[in-house]
Amino acid sequence: MIFIGFIFSAFYLFKPKPITLSFLPYFGKDSLVINKNYFSEIISDSVSIQSLRFYLSDINLIKNGRIIYQVKNQHNLIDISQKLQVKLFTKSELEFDSIQFDIGVDSLSQVSGAMGGDLDPMKGMYWSWQSGYINFKLEGKSNICNTRNHVFQFHIGGYIFPYNTIQHIILPVQNKTNINIKLNIKKMLSQIDLKNVNQIMSPSEKSVEISKQYANFFSIE
Repeated sequence: MIFIGFIFSAFYLFKPKPITLSFLPYFGKDSLVINKNYFSEIISDSVSIQSLRFYLSDINLIKNGRIIYQVKNQHNLIDISQKLQVKLFTKSELEFDSIQFDIGVDSLSQVSGAMGGDLDPMKGMYWSWQSGYINFKLEGKSNICNTRNHVFQFHIGGYIFPYNTIQHIILPVQNKTNINIKLNIKKMLSQIDLKNVNQIMSPSEKSVEISKQYANFFSIE
């Protein structure tokens, strides 16, 4: 019994810990809270965020420019109001110096039609009228928006050239167990003229432009 107990103890002692990816939304230096007003010096007005959701896919761990671990064919819906973490379960302890991932749903999954899990159309991230997934969704309010109730809506999707909005992100990391990825919404919105650009609901040239802007708001905390 002592020997068996030793085996179990050794198993749990050397069993690799899961790698946790945590997405931390901020507005500038402040943690982002749904429906809270934040002042933006860029527009000289307040902004509140009502919804922030995006698809995380094709996660790769990299060492010296070489992929050493990858998660294929898995899409995680990150939602500021519900889910902000993803766990990676590896077979052994890994040494890596950067993490790479995509924001969006790959073209193969797009043409396969609506699916289940995080890709279930009931999640509100699927355009049934044009058979495609929304890669990134940001909704909020600002008095500067000349829209009903001053809302802005950015539903960014598209997977066919020239409106492919999937974005590839690569970030250097040091902590190999808990990776905190900061999302700076203020940085993204500072690059958008909310007064004139506040409604994007289909693939377009503007969608591609916005996708490149939010690709830059990811950083390691």
